[in-house]
Amino acid sequence: MVGAPNSGKSTFFNAATLLNAETGNRPFVTIKPSQGTAFVKVECPHKELGVECNPQHGYCKNGWRFVPITLWDVAGLVPDAWQGKGLGNQFLNDIMRAKALIHVLDASGSTNTEGESVGEANFDPGQTVEFLEKEIAYWVRSILQRTWHETAKKAAAGKTAEALAVPLSGLGVSENDIKEVLGKEAFNEKPRNWSESTLLEFAEEVRKKSKPMVIAANKADTKSGRENIGKLKALYPNQTIQAVSAEAELALRRADEHGLIEYVPGSNNFKELKEIPEKQKHALEFIRENVLEEFGGTGVQEIINKTAFDLLDLIVVFPVQDAVKWVSAKGNVLPDAHLLKKGSTALDLAYKIHTDIGERFVSALNCRTNQKIGKDTELKHLDVVKIITR
Repeated sequence: MVGAPNSGKSTFFNAATLLNAETGNRPFVTIKPSQGTAFVKVECPHKELGVECNPQHGYCKNGWRFVPITLWDVAGLVPDAWQGKGLGNQFLNDIMRAKALIHVLDASGSTNTEGESVGEANFDPGQTVEFLEKEIAYWVRSILQRTWHETAKKAAAGKTAEALAVPLSGLGVSENDIKEVLGKEAFNEKPRNWSESTLLEFAEEVRKKSKPMVIAANKADTKSGRENIGKLKALYPNQTIQAVSAEAELALRRADEHGLIEYVPGSNNFKELKEIPEKQKHALEFIRENVLEEFGGTGVQEIINKTAFDLLDLIVVFPVQDAVKWVSAKGNVLPDAHLLKKGSTALDLAYKIHTDIGERFVSALNCRTNQKIGKDTELKHLDVVKIITR
């Protein structure tokens, strides 16, 4: 998770993970990155069996399976961070371990790019989108510039993608990422002939390819938040922008955790389970009317799912040992759920479970169709698979 200071990142993180990263109405509350487990939400195949599942990781609730995924909350980014301002270098180093970025921004316009409180509707959140993407691009460009003479020389020898990939390998940028970016018309010239602006554009495209971003427009339940989200969507039609109320999600999950309500993350309603104190009941009703009914949810779970399935092209697959009862050797129903890249094969799943299983792989079985599948067969989202080994 990335964003300007004081935009609600830590509240989003706490809501998604039920951990307790420090929050506060001031810049740089988060200094060291916090790591937690969030969950993607999918329909659980146990409903097809008519029995409950026994997850060994994650959990299942009301027929929805929640599969673990790692979430990082990093320090806020301020203008000129790429030059070391604020916690810039630390921030930029921290985000490079990520596969995708969730930009949490203050849609209400009550904080500026420095994280300073300016009062609701007194700042254009569109500026935050612009500066954050530019800051990352400037930093990527600065890394390329450190060895640009050698890189351009090697590229001139006909190894352009390989040459450009070397200085960016520590950022999780692959040679294939570079090749795809180089295929764009803007980069037809040899790198040695690129201008500063072309190099910056290249850095922007590399970030988009290697670390795609979704925007969590936080504080959507404010008047200015609603208005600004409409403007942002019109201004950035090709960008995924999700209305979010992290505070509402955190309140609902805490109330569910304490047994006051039953709430399934990503739902558009909740059920009261016991008598709730009047003040808290009023707050929950406000959330129901102004967030759940208006937006169809708080947006937190939607953001996590969009990041996993739309940005990262992941699928969820369920390995089992018994192809009929869908159980493990210990008799647990659908005990495991693995996140794999779309296009992954049965052999990829075997190695994901354990290296030894991958090395002893013979074939696999689609448990729904009872059809045998080979090592190169691509798996589909929500497949239930039995791996056969020698």
